[in-house]
Amino acid sequence: MTSLQDAAPGQVSFASDRLRPVRIWLYGLAAFVLLIVVVGGITRLTESGLSITSWKPISGVIPPLNDAEWQAEFQAYQQIPQYSVVNSWMSLDDFKFIFFWEWFHRLLARALGLVFLVPFVVFLVQKRLSRELALPLFGLFILGGFQGALGWWMVTSGLTELTSVSQYRLAAHLTAACLLFVALIYVARSITPGRVIGHVSGFHMGTAALLLLLVIMQIGAGAFVAGLDAGMGYQTWPLMDGAIIPKGLFIMEPAWRNLFENAMTVQFIHRGIAYLITAYIGWLIWRRHKDGGFGGVHGWLPRIGVILLLQVCLGIATLLAGVPIGLAVGHQALAFMLAGLAMGYIADMRRVR
Repeated sequence: MTSLQDAAPGQVSFASDRLRPVRIWLYGLAAFVLLIVVVGGITRLTESGLSITSWKPISGVIPPLNDAEWQAEFQAYQQIPQYSVVNSWMSLDDFKFIFFWEWFHRLLARALGLVFLVPFVVFLVQKRLSRELALPLFGLFILGGFQGALGWWMVTSGLTELTSVSQYRLAAHLTAACLLFVALIYVARSITPGRVIGHVSGFHMGTAALLLLLVIMQIGAGAFVAGLDAGMGYQTWPLMDGAIIPKGLFIMEPAWRNLFENAMTVQFIHRGIAYLITAYIGWLIWRRHKDGGFGGVHGWLPRIGVILLLQVCLGIATLLAGVPIGLAVGHQALAFMLAGLAMGYIADMRRVR
């Protein structure tokens, strides 16, 4: 029998489930990433992301502790365009509010590194991780570090000329977080014990992979909506500016800029991808119902359908209500959960095959 230490992910023998602590850790990491995304959403919606204008990996863990330190941070913030153009009315107390959310977001991001690295080393010492499992996990640690670098790169875009961060860099930052989240789900699911039943063909794998790609694209498109505050306009549904296809979608030159810089076009694209995903999942469920039902591994599809319906309703409610923070961050978190379900479906199908 293949030992746990020598087996590759997805080929592990579970006579003794020594990988259970590893799975719990991986799912915990995924939940932690989701928490960081939620706090990041609050940071964005409260326009707090530029309140800390420097990157201090070690000393930045400790917030200002006295009036002099608070004044120094406030004075640094007063040097950037966001303060002079948008927030010149702010008092020190107002600044402390937005500082908290950016500091908390960065604190959680730093903590993620420790929450990953310490158990990883412990599991290596305990010989719970084979080489085939340890190397991909270390790759995820590198991806997490890259995600942190993307975050600072995003912040720097708003320190000199812009009054907010670049929507391009925000999309890169959020998409990287999504990739890290679904990768953690995939590895955890791949080392789950027990046999998964059901017929899985290349068609099933391909359609599920396309679904995951569409959801990740939609999350990236949502980042452009957030970066341009595009959700603050055209707050009607199903019509947009009084029409199904509003005028003014391509008023910028060159035309490609409209896809990323025209708030109307960006929101229209976000709506369009939502309709596409809804139709696509509806087709997948209908097709699976015709082909034998939802037993075994294909039981993921009804769950995906339920989460999709919740996500659509939440997205519409967020728009119609004027993008309140609670609904907006819930909409973002649910999008990550939908991506996680799609990845879980793919992982289980690979276990079948």
